[in-house]
Amino acid sequence: MFESFVVPVIRDIISSGTIRRMTGVSTMGDNKKINASSLRSGPAGEPETSGSIEVDNSSTVLLKIATLYAERLMNDICLIVDSVEYPAHRLILCASSDVFQVMLMSPQWTESQESRVTLQETPQCAAIFSEFLRYFYTGQIRINYGVVLPILSLADKYNVRDLISLCISYMHSHIAAAATHGLLVSWLQYTTNCGHRMVAQSCQNFIKWNLELVAKTADFENFEPDVLVSLLHQSSLVVRDEMTLYECLESWLDHQACRLKIELLPVDLDAALEQIVIAVMSCVRFPMMSPRQLAKLLLSPLTKKYKEFFVERMAIGMSFHSGQYERVNEVTRTEEDGGLLFEPRLYTNDTCSSLLTIENFRSLPSYHTRTLVFSSHSYLAECAGDRTCEWVVDIYPKGVWFKTFFLIVWQGNVEVPEHVIRSVRLSLTCKEPPPASEPDMRVKIGVLFYGLQDGVEHIARVSEVIHRFSTDDRVLNLDDLLPFEELNPKQPSVGNVVSPFLVGPNKDMLKLHIVISPANSIESQARKRSQDMFSL
Repeated sequence: MFESFVVPVIRDIISSGTIRRMTGVSTMGDNKKINASSLRSGPAGEPETSGSIEVDNSSTVLLKIATLYAERLMNDICLIVDSVEYPAHRLILCASSDVFQVMLMSPQWTESQESRVTLQETPQCAAIFSEFLRYFYTGQIRINYGVVLPILSLADKYNVRDLISLCISYMHSHIAAAATHGLLVSWLQYTTNCGHRMVAQSCQNFIKWNLELVAKTADFENFEPDVLVSLLHQSSLVVRDEMTLYECLESWLDHQACRLKIELLPVDLDAALEQIVIAVMSCVRFPMMSPRQLAKLLLSPLTKKYKEFFVERMAIGMSFHSGQYERVNEVTRTEEDGGLLFEPRLYTNDTCSSLLTIENFRSLPSYHTRTLVFSSHSYLAECAGDRTCEWVVDIYPKGVWFKTFFLIVWQGNVEVPEHVIRSVRLSLTCKEPPPASEPDMRVKIGVLFYGLQDGVEHIARVSEVIHRFSTDDRVLNLDDLLPFEELNPKQPSVGNVVSPFLVGPNKDMLKLHIVISPANSIESQARKRSQDMFSL
């Protein structure tokens, strides 16, 4: 009965850090907190006790609780982790952890009757268990990118909800640091498995938008094959070109081969490795490689070892570039997700993208506009030719101002008042849309904004859309590409707070990549090529 009453009380003390006590004497100095609403009235409306005040002495009480742990006083249980003994108190453990409460207070658990309990923890968790336990008594713990995962693992295991929230919040704010220190893949896989969906999505976004950065770290080799395959199926993956992705995966497979040599017997090694190669490399979009790149693959040691598989995949790529759309349609119908092989990712090479930077951003006037003109390939398949399309990009990072103008109608002139849109807008104009007699130009557009976190410049926000351009629809406006207030704070000079989307040495440059890839079907590309040849 005593424990069932005290445990909730102790839990409230630890979680809120507040203890209230009524007294008629004030001697608490700086710790005193007086609240007029604390004056109480008797039945007749008169004060219950003259001069009654409410004081907050929680810091002193919490210090006393922390002293119990620091000086190992009055402990009634000993936790043993990796042969190290940690004296503790059942009440504190039960108040902080639902798991400990069930373990130590339920008669059906043998641990409830024991004074010494052995806990099985991983080496990483055992190394920081002392800090984890100290948090129960003090509410304080030091977190950094190197220890947050084992701390979160312990918090998840023992269901310490407040500590879970602290770890998740830290991970959200330090994903870039985890990437550069070779920890992000581990973060992704753990949070995915444990159901921390929001931070798992943030980790996945960072990896797929900054794959080349992550692939250079030692943690990249820790990708589980099924997690990696799931990532490779996504068309929003940002990479220079498909050949670069192939090279990243080739390096990953080399590490898997070394790992499997240790884990498996020689008789099982080849079959296991071949299974991984086929599963991963089947996601590579060989038709998105140029014929020259496909030919280069013949020299790869991996291609030579698994020649039959790679020759078939390369043949699909060559069928696409030679206009054999019957074969393309067959692959699309018969292979699982076969249509993805002919869909471009967000490629940042010069043939389909351009970089735009706006320096001295904070000093720019409101409604400032920056214009970029560049060209991209009109077709993906080589058989369709090397025609390019010219684009005009207008970026409005500080809002859009429509000035007052007069609209001429048959009744006369109508004045249209000025209008302001508080939006980060990008306006894309196709300078040479196809004529009305031809199919619309269908393109995939990606806008990649860079950001800065923990001193690491990376792609922080991606917007993508499929759009059709024609003589009647030459302009596409994309609004709210970034949170307007976050990019343009009302008081940008307060403290050291700057927009996370400004990069550069002075954190005063807006940097973005515009990616435009053709998204027409192979049939329309071949048909267009035939029309062009006939016109010649």
